[in-house]
Amino acid sequence: MFAIITPGLVVGAVAERIRFTSYILFIVLFSLFVYSPLAHWTWHPEGILFKMGVLDFAGGTVVHISAGMAALAGALVLKRRRSHAEHQEVPPANIPYVLIGTGLLWFGWFGFNAGSALGANSLAVSAFLTTNIAAGAAGLSWMFFDVSRGKKPSVLGFCIGAVVGLVAITPGAGFVSIPSSIFIGVIAAVVSNLAVSWKSKTSLDDTLDVFPCHGVGGIVGMLLTGVFATKTVNSAGVDGLLYGNPAFFFTQLKGVVIVAVFSFVMSFVIFKLVNVIQPIRVTSEEEEEGLDASQHNEKYFQGTLIVAATGMEMDHEPTT
Repeated sequence: MFAIITPGLVVGAVAERIRFTSYILFIVLFSLFVYSPLAHWTWHPEGILFKMGVLDFAGGTVVHISAGMAALAGALVLKRRRSHAEHQEVPPANIPYVLIGTGLLWFGWFGFNAGSALGANSLAVSAFLTTNIAAGAAGLSWMFFDVSRGKKPSVLGFCIGAVVGLVAITPGAGFVSIPSSIFIGVIAAVVSNLAVSWKSKTSLDDTLDVFPCHGVGGIVGMLLTGVFATKTVNSAGVDGLLYGNPAFFFTQLKGVVIVAVFSFVMSFVIFKLVNVIQPIRVTSEEEEEGLDASQHNEKYFQGTLIVAATGMEMDHEPTT
């Protein structure tokens, strides 16, 4: 699950313009040459990050920073969508679906983080609670930070913030206390919100803000693990900066830099290589038609899904 969700995050940055078969090839190469080395470095006793003393409880580096940096590389390689270049606003299609998706993510994240305790024990309970509280704190912080900047409070903002909180708590879920998780959620939400705002002023076309949310959120989470980690939560962990151990914070910082550079460079090379093997971007006509139709032969007509390849019709809108 960890391995497949990582390139699954990356597609959010290149949505609406990547060729499906090219993306499948990217998944294979990314899993082999980015995810697998990082998983070994971070979690295997012989891994270089493990030996350095870097702590990553459930995938802050392996999943989120690597996906965020790969997303940045992909957005740079595939360049902008026409709608983005022409500054056409694309509003959220269905807010209830966003809420359902956020709920599913939030629930599934308990398996992601608490499950990384590898047992039904007190550490799993602690990771479960820090995960939940960080997500809630981040969701509220994102929404109220928007308000403080003159925007209106929105459920979409809360959902984005909650996901950022889930990302940020991932590396430290089993190493930090419950009160600390509040600070991690709040800080990550504010920093990622500012990153999204900055990105919107550039020509970078990261469709679903994967880099500012997962990449930046993962970086913030790793660094704050270096601040808030404590042995009172997990005896196998390390005391962080807040508990008198600044050396561990700098260990986390070095780990973040290594993972970010490796993920970006390798992913950039993989995207370029895939493009040499076969065009990675759809044609302008296919982009205009939409990828559902051009890549999968699936079209919507007035709420009816037409699967052209089989002639099958659904006279109700599908739930998934």
